[in-house]
Amino acid sequence: MSGYKGGKKPSGAAVALKYNPEKDYTPIVVASGHGHVAEKIINLADENGVPVYRDDSTAALLTMLNVGQGIPPELYQVVAGIYVQVMKIAKENGKSKY
Repeated sequence: MSGYKGGKKPSGAAVALKYNPEKDYTPIVVASGHGHVAEKIINLADENGVPVYRDDSTAALLTMLNVGQGIPPELYQVVAGIYVQVMKIAKENGKSKY
């Protein structure tokens, strides 16, 4: 997730989520930050072929969670929408496992 748009000075937010349905009850925040940290999260995702969903307000909301924290029930619908979009992006890029 990202509020950073290439070409601008990094001032947005980014969050990386991990979800293993066999191990985790909910998606887990594995990285979170603003500014240059957000830019690094996005760059690492891009370099590793991880789809990036960009939404400033969602990223800002999710950065309020702690790294290692699961997504609270109040955000299930938001995160489910993100996963749908990320899977769509991955499929379009030919990188989907689904």
